[in-house]
Amino acid sequence: MTCSKPFARVCEVLIPFRCLDRNVILSHSSNKGRMLARFAQILTVSTYLGVLPATAAAAEVTLYTTREPGLIQPLLNTFTAQSGVKVNTVFLKDGLLERVKAEGSRSPADVLMTVDVGALVDLVQAGLTQPMKSAAVNAAIPAHLRGADNQWFALSIRARVLYADKNQKFPAMHYEDLADPRWKGKLCIRSGQHPYNTALVAAMLAQHGEAKTETWLRGLKNNLARKATGGDRDVARDILGGICDIGVANSYYVGQMKAAAPGSDNRKWGDAIQVIRPTFAKSNGTHINISGAAVAKYAPNKTQAVQLLESTLGPRHPVTLDAKEEQAMALLAFASRAPASSAPQPLREAAGLLQEVIQGQDVVHLVCQRQVGVAG
Repeated sequence: MTCSKPFARVCEVLIPFRCLDRNVILSHSSNKGRMLARFAQILTVSTYLGVLPATAAAAEVTLYTTREPGLIQPLLNTFTAQSGVKVNTVFLKDGLLERVKAEGSRSPADVLMTVDVGALVDLVQAGLTQPMKSAAVNAAIPAHLRGADNQWFALSIRARVLYADKNQKFPAMHYEDLADPRWKGKLCIRSGQHPYNTALVAAMLAQHGEAKTETWLRGLKNNLARKATGGDRDVARDILGGICDIGVANSYYVGQMKAAAPGSDNRKWGDAIQVIRPTFAKSNGTHINISGAAVAKYAPNKTQAVQLLESTLGPRHPVTLDAKEEQAMALLAFASRAPASSAPQPLREAAGLLQEVIQGQDVVHLVCQRQVGVAG
């Protein structure tokens, strides 16, 4: 007797009735026959639903991020090509904490990545992260750029520096000096509500307390050459345009502008400025903004999450510097004191500034937004 389809597979597992047709099983009058018939029905339904046979799922990891997808996609593509692990990216401009909290233990998130360390600290304090054990992270990232028990760690740093008119001579400066009346009508800065600036204000609070920080902010406002608006590169643009003489901006934009195509607006802006590394008068530290990441508390793919985060460290550098496209590698090589002879001179200058900022912990001042404290 031959087995009829689609019950042939069922027959094969019903030893010793290996070639019995389902109709034969159903006609069996004994209790054993009825039990086998029921078993055959269950196996048949399971087969149709894809339960049998079981197959191994491909390795994957889910990343929740507030970073612009275009900035991190090349890194993710490289990780997948080298590891075979698929990265599912969920970009959340706002509401990362609220979403992860609402999802609870059912959250598919494995890695949480933010553009602002304050948001990362909020995730930690909400109990939505977990410690990550990684010798690679401990070796590559300085202790002051990691959270307790590796609940978070820095992926990139950006020094908050001063752009200034290259045709003028400026003294060594403290952040506190920006409130000096000598700069009245000469200062440019982006919105005070932007995380880059709220973190700087938090650092000032940690240094001087609420009263002195309020006085400093009022001095900054009085010195503005125009409304606090736009982006960091607009500071360089307005210095070229004669609107202001000095302004507050991130370090990595210098590399972008100075390496832009000759004759382009960005190149003109970059060529119009010099860069001053300010410090706090009290600690002599330069303020840095941080982008970072953590392993989600309920990560279903923790092993792959750790793999992904370790892949961001690279083979040599202590911490990834936040520059874009081809500037990233040139600045990265210089800041880690690795050779990068092919880098153009403007990038060498920008990289030199970044190396100066990160080379020693004694010159790095780190304050987490919404978490007042001093490290380094």
